[in-house]
This record gives sequence, C-alpha cells and structure tokens, in this order.
Amino acid sequence: MSLLKHCKLALIAGALAAASGVHAEEVVKVGLITALTGPFAEFGQQMQAGVKAYQAMHGDTVAGKRVEVIFKDTGGANPEVAKRHAQELVVREKADFLAGFVFTPSALAAAPVATQAKVPMVVMNAAGENLPSRSPYMVRTSFEVTTTVPPIAKWAYREGARTAYVIAADYAPGLDAEKAFIKAFEAEGGKIVGTVRTPIVTVDFSPYIMRVKDAKPDVVFAFVNGGDVAPALLKEFRARKLEADGIKLIGTGDIVDEPIVDVIGENGVGVVTVYPYSMHHDSDLNRQFVEQFQKLRGKNARPAIMATAAYDGMAAIYEALKKTQGDTDGAKLIEAFKGLELESPRGHMRIDPETRDVVQNQYIRRFEKVDGAYANVEFETFEAGK
Repeated sequence: MSLLKHCKLALIAGALAAASGVHAEEVVKVGLITALTGPFAEFGQQMQAGVKAYQAMHGDTVAGKRVEVIFKDTGGANPEVAKRHAQELVVREKADFLAGFVFTPSALAAAPVATQAKVPMVVMNAAGENLPSRSPYMVRTSFEVTTTVPPIAKWAYREGARTAYVIAADYAPGLDAEKAFIKAFEAEGGKIVGTVRTPIVTVDFSPYIMRVKDAKPDVVFAFVNGGDVAPALLKEFRARKLEADGIKLIGTGDIVDEPIVDVIGENGVGVVTVYPYSMHHDSDLNRQFVEQFQKLRGKNARPAIMATAAYDGMAAIYEALKKTQGDTDGAKLIEAFKGLELESPRGHMRIDPETRDVVQNQYIRRFEKVDGAYANVEFETFEAGK
C-alpha cells in the first residue's frame, strides 16, 4: 500500500473516530432565565451559583450526555424580556429545558412558550400560588407562598398573638402571602386589624409602619423582597420602636434573606420567620453545599433559597434524564419529574405527581447572633404535608 493511500485511510479513520466521539457526547441544553443585573441581581447570582455548585459536586454529564447551561439575564422583574429569552432559547438554541425564573410574572410570561414547544420548564424561585398549573410542562423546585405562610400564622397564635396586621408587596406572591396569612390566622381564632400593600421596590416604609403603630396589633406579618427593600422595612420597624409597644415582627424568610443579614444587622435580632431553608440547616449535604457555594462566591458568601432551589432544579433535571435514559422528549421528561424524591440541602423533598409542585418541610427560624455572626436559626419544623 502506498504511503499516500495509508495517510488517506488514517485521515478517514480519524474523522470517523472524531464523529463518533461527537455523537457519543450529545449535549443537553438548559436555558436558564434569571436576573443577573439590576436591583435583584443577587437573586440571579444565587441561582447561578446553585447550578454551578450542583455540577461541581455531581459533574456535567448524565445518561451519557453533557449538560450545558445557558444563562440569560432579564435585568430584573421584566416579564416581556423573560418571554423573549424563552422564545430565543427554544427556537435558536434548541434548549431541551427552560429553567430559573426569579419572579412569578416572568414564569407566567414564559409558560405559553414551554407549552407550545413542549419543553420542560423548571421554576427555581417564583413562588406564586398553583404556578405549575399554568403549563403542563412546568415543575417547581422552590416553594409556594400559600404552603410556606400558614405555619408562621399557627405559630404566632400558639405563642399568644390574637391580633395581626399584614404588610405585603403588591404583586402576585405578595397577594398570595396576604391571603394565606389571613386565612390561617383567622382559622386559629385570630383577628386581622389591618392590611397594606407596598410597591415591590419601595424603600420608604414610614407611612406603612405608622399605620401599624396606630393599629396596635400583637404581630405584624410581612412579605417583602430582599435586596434593599427588607432592610429598609426592618430599619423603620426599629426606628419607630414598635417592639416597645408590644408589636412583634414576623414574616417569610424573604425579610431576612441570607445575603442581606449583615446589612440588616441588629435590626433583625429576634425576628421570627418561616422558610423551607436556612444556610445553617443541620445536615451533611447542606454543609457540603455551603462549602461548594463559598468556593464559587467567596468564603463569606451566604446561600439562600434561590441557590438551594437551583441546586435542586439541576438535581431534578439529572434524575429525570436518568429515568428517560437521556431521551429529551418533553412529554417523557415531564412524566419522569412526577413523584421524584430528592435529598436536598434543605432536607428531603419531592415533586408531587399531580401538581408538579414541590413538597417539603417548613422551618420556623429566629434571627440571632451565633458565634459573632448573624444567622437564621431553625427551632421548629412543620413537616411536609402536615
């Protein structure tokens, strides 16, 4: 055989081998839509770190395929931008999954895209009521306000509160939180003496806190977002000396979000909240997760529910792909998601097969200083489904 022919055969063999290698490592694309810039950039960066932590701990391949995550920035609470990103990810990028979604309006805007394209959509933060019902291709790994809120209402009544005032951000989850608290507190025998809805990004709580002060409730329940908003609420609560009037502040974990505990500082000490996660949750997996998160974002970084739910969203995607043996057919993947059981940094969780929503424990936590650092310390557990 001539040297030239030998070389040609070698080149053909090499090309076939390369083609075989490309085929063997097919790519599964996850299009993750979140807020990486703007007033809620920390939320998106938490989500991004949660995804990267999962892949650092578990690898970037599953069922013989490499999982590639494509991040898209909404710049904040921008539903139309979220919808446009979803369309581009499905049409141009050929994404096999849509994921992320910091805010409920963004998830609602993208839901029809997932439905039409038959692409599974994994919600990693948006907490609106019955959200997965808006698309047969949607699952959620974060939490739902209406199941998170009732435990704090029950706890407050049990601790002696008989009257309450509600402060809620004026958008879907805030309204859901308001409704859920009122329903649960009144069911226990409590009385609501006032409610007020605040702009989602306001940092001026003085008029609202004065209304609370005048109403003289036993507790004020608050649902507002982190960022600059929650610290402003707590600062005003302390400045107006409501606690001296016998009024206690309670709420969801959003008002003492992990990344802002140092900003809140002494203003948060003693505040009791309910949430499905604290970075101080006592488990080996959570300690490993926190360690990996801090490798990615710095030794003083603090993972919040957005990071945990993103970690679990990736876990759910990997488990679904294992079940389908790498098949990315949307209908098959949605069936694979149903009933998934996962061990999470927050504890055991599952995806309800009927609602495609997360089922998990809720923890009552107190904002305290532990070993010189501020922490949300879990002290009571309301078990999933109870």
